[in-house]
Amino acid sequence: MKSFKNHLSLVIALLSILFSLQIFTIVDRAIDAYKENLAQNYSLVVVAQKRVNIPSLLNGNKLVQSVTELSADSVIQKLNSGISKQNMELLKLTLPKFYKLKLKYYPSPSELEDLTKSLLRTQSIEKVETFSKTHDTTYKLLLLFKTVISVFAFTVLVVTVLLIFKELRIWQFKHNERMSIMGLFGAPVWLRSAVLFRLALVDALIASLLSFVIFSYLSAMPWVAEQFNNIGIHIVVFDKVYDFLIMLGVSIVVSLLLATFIVLGHKEEV
Repeated sequence: MKSFKNHLSLVIALLSILFSLQIFTIVDRAIDAYKENLAQNYSLVVVAQKRVNIPSLLNGNKLVQSVTELSADSVIQKLNSGISKQNMELLKLTLPKFYKLKLKYYPSPSELEDLTKSLLRTQSIEKVETFSKTHDTTYKLLLLFKTVISVFAFTVLVVTVLLIFKELRIWQFKHNERMSIMGLFGAPVWLRSAVLFRLALVDALIASLLSFVIFSYLSAMPWVAEQFNNIGIHIVVFDKVYDFLIMLGVSIVVSLLLATFIVLGHKEEV
């Protein structure tokens, strides 16, 4: 029963780390997918006095994915209130050229500012409408959300690591007498601490497997997919190969690293 309690406390602590790590991964993927979705719906409008060389514009601005010339017919039709056909044709000739620019990805405010300056340096372009107020607000909200999740995940990581360290330390004190006797008989440090490392490794494997089961179940839930569909994105909630290997690696490294620190600290006290 005591052995079960020792395993349970360490496994729960490791589960907390892996859970926070995967939540951060999901949020990061969701933000990237949402930025891609925003990029598809976001565009700039460029006003030029004469026709722009589109290939030159694409080559000179790597962020720009496509350039489409906008027709003035729809605008003129909205203004049409008894304007004669001859005057409408004359109005078309006097209107500037409008272009819609689609970007390869959703830019940061600084990237958008650099792109605007680059476009304005192009001859004949007089104005670039970036809808910067809406863009900057959306980008800052995404950045704030990611920062909050990062701080939360880091806090959970620090607190959980301290708990694991304390639990392993308690376990070492319980077996201090046995380790001291083995030391008197000339057993090396790694052999005296073999049970501690085995405990850390077994708990890391158990926590990783439990995380695999939990997130495999969550990723298969229709409710989870529905929530992402509501905001118009599709992501991989849990990659059963890549994400599991990351979880396994993190849990093993954290467990063995803390066990190593405890063993080295015990050696110094002796």
